[in-house]
Amino acid sequence: MTQLQQTNQQVTPDLIRPNSPIVVAIDKASLNEALQLADQLDPSLCRVKVGKELFTRCGPQIINELHSRGFEVFLDLKFHDIPNTTAQAVLAAADMGVWMVNVHASAGLVAMQESKKRLVDAGHDTLLIAVTVLTSMTEEGLKGIGVDVAVTEQVERLALLTKEAGLDGVVCSAQEASQLKQLCGQQFQLITPGIRMAEDSADDQKRICTPSEAMQNGSDYLVIGRSITQAADPIHKMTQILDSLK
Repeated sequence: MTQLQQTNQQVTPDLIRPNSPIVVAIDKASLNEALQLADQLDPSLCRVKVGKELFTRCGPQIINELHSRGFEVFLDLKFHDIPNTTAQAVLAAADMGVWMVNVHASAGLVAMQESKKRLVDAGHDTLLIAVTVLTSMTEEGLKGIGVDVAVTEQVERLALLTKEAGLDGVVCSAQEASQLKQLCGQQFQLITPGIRMAEDSADDQKRICTPSEAMQNGSDYLVIGRSITQAADPIHKMTQILDSLK
């Protein structure tokens, strides 16, 4: 590791590693709102996800604040660029001490391989995963961008490419999880958004599933947003979800 890399890396406080598959999406528009939500959660029961809007508004400060509260953070920025730029962005995320970061598998094999190599070379154990097909995407939507195959076929193709690149897993819908475990192996991590309780609205995601269905299908981590964050009592809602998995 170079002196510059050592300088860039932040000292991360002791984080709590929860024995839970839940990753709560902190989809808030301001630092104060995000931290108010985080303060209603328990880092021993969940990890948290920071996405594009919150990170763009708050920058590394939001990561530091969540770390100071003991949370492991999934930085969900879905990097997609030429290989060097993608790899350097992944490295910059890992230097902040995040637990997980992601790229688009459609950035290609070289971009994914180079991203993983730079994490390893820098001594990071940050999980690196790839996005296959966004959960809002339908077959009609794929055709609109020139991909004339079924959603499931495209997901499988990109998951296999991700495994070939040496990444830790993929983001996928729960409906694809069982097949992807068969294709890519049990150690290949599956991170699943689009999770709702049966009584919740589907909102803008088409391929949704309940927490228990997702875990039965082979998902390793469940990204849950509105079902928890818009609940009157987020910690109670999260406890309900964990109880449903027992």
